[in-house]
Parts: sequence; structure tokens; C-alpha cells
Amino acid sequence: MVTQLRISEAALLMGVSDDTMRRWVDAGRLSAQRDDAGRRVVDGAELARFAQDQYADRDPERSAGHDRRRSARNQFTGLVTRIASDPVMSQVELQCGPYRVVALISTEAVRDLGLEPGSLATALVKATNVSIETPGGVRG
Repeated sequence: MVTQLRISEAALLMGVSDDTMRRWVDAGRLSAQRDDAGRRVVDGAELARFAQDQYADRDPERSAGHDRRRSARNQFTGLVTRIASDPVMSQVELQCGPYRVVALISTEAVRDLGLEPGSLATALVKATNVSIETPGGVRG
């Protein structure tokens, strides 16, 4: 099953405005089709590849629209960009805006969830140690 994302959904996942996403499509950086309702949609697998290329060498702390003064949420929705599996375990990579999230889960879970590159998924993070930083450093 091919994941088709509306322009607004793709923009949210990439951490950009709808207008930026439309400009990327208009400039030919991404292709778009029309869905049954006539809305422009982007293929999830193509967006996953684009996201990897777009943010591969970028410093995520300086990405447009991302403010380092905020603590990250514990849920990261993004596109599955890569899955490496053996018979028991799988490494699943998500591109969540400019952030790459990697999870180790069972290969059975990958099958049960129907995960594949281009799928939409949410990483839920439970951590015992979380660090928070601000651009100005430590303040008293």
C-alpha cells in the first residue's frame, strides 16, 4: 500500500510551511499527484528519500522552524526511511522533520505494524535521563 500525504501533512512532517512544500513541488524537487478529491498529494516513500537527502548534512539545531529553547516532546511522528532486519530484531529509522529517530524493535513488530520505507509512524520515547539546553547556556 502506497502512503499518499497531503501537502499540509508532508509539510508538518518536514517541519516547514505548506507554502515551502508547494514551492518544492513547483520547483520539481518533489513530485505530486492529485488524489480522488483533487488535492495534491506526495508519495510517502519519495518524501522519505527527500527528507533523508534534505537533512543529511544539516545541523538540526539550526533548522528553520526549530527553537532550541523548547524541550522536545516524547512523541515523534515521521516517515520510516529505512529498516534493517534479521530474523529476530529490526532497526527502524524515522525522519521526523529534521530529526532522525532510530528504534530497535522485534522483526515480528515490524511485520505486525506493516512498517516499510514511506510508512507514517510515531516513535514514543520513554527515557530515564533527559537533557535540556538553551542557546544561552546555563542561567541561574
